Amino acid sequence: MTLPFQSYALIDSGNGRKLEQFGPYVLSRPCSQAVWKPQLSLAKWNEAQASFSRELENKWTNLSNIPEVWHIEVAGVVFKISATDFGHLGIFPEQKSFWDWIQKILRPYASKKEKPRILNLFAYSGGSTLAAAKAGAAVCHLDASKGMVTWARENAALNHLEHAPIRWIVEDVKKFLARELKRGSRYEGIILDPPSFGRGSKGELFKIEDEVTQLLQSCRDLLSERPLFVMFSCHTPGFSPVVMHHLLSQAMQGVKGKIEFGEMLLEGPDSLKLPSGTYAKWVREND
Repeated sequence: MTLPFQSYALIDSGNGRKLEQFGPYVLSRPCSQAVWKPQLSLAKWNEAQASFSRELENKWTNLSNIPEVWHIEVAGVVFKISATDFGHLGIFPEQKSFWDWIQKILRPYASKKEKPRILNLFAYSGGSTLAAAKAGAAVCHLDASKGMVTWARENAALNHLEHAPIRWIVEDVKKFLARELKRGSRYEGIILDPPSFGRGSKGELFKIEDEVTQLLQSCRDLLSERPLFVMFSCHTPGFSPVVMHHLLSQAMQGVKGKIEFGEMLLEGPDSLKLPSGTYAKWVREND
């Protein structure tokens, strides 16, 4: 049965957990920053079709209550949703505002002969890639996980973008950036959401504290003469909005534009806003 494309909402949070609506299904998952008390009753929380717990060796309970795969639509982008062994579902809904923002920036250029070139690093299941492609950009989508790139390509097909100008790359970010710089490649927009810690496609080690400065410098060096934006986000504890601002401000020094920074938030109509990472975004000033 094909389920209707419904969206995402945060229902409640507290006691180290979050209660979320993903289309027709309500799920309960851990959330360390939700140190306050829930607003809703325990009975409401117990209505969740499935829940994930790290105390149970990273296991889902009542997983049989939800299908293996279903679809939701967020910011005009359709996503395949599926419960993974790590508690992830194939979407970071706190980035919804970025997908709207990316499309707003790129739409005025959609009718131009030369499509804006966008690079999406650590691209996961492709939310930003597909937002940019829907707005008419040519996108390079890179992730070190072959499985996640496959998932992103499935999302592209769900959005009828399987023939859009998207390059799908499975590789270590540092190696790819070095090769792009050597080729003289240039991009009008760069999106990056680096992990706190990770390994490349061949086991290359990545620690954000050690890599972020050079990573941002490489991104700066790959920008075209008239760049449109840089979208930088992360979920690393200690990387506050001010830290993110300082990092991006130093990387973009000398390039005319403005920087906005803040917290990424999960939101719902009646819930407390739930911080879920930080961001800084640079956008070219009108000239």
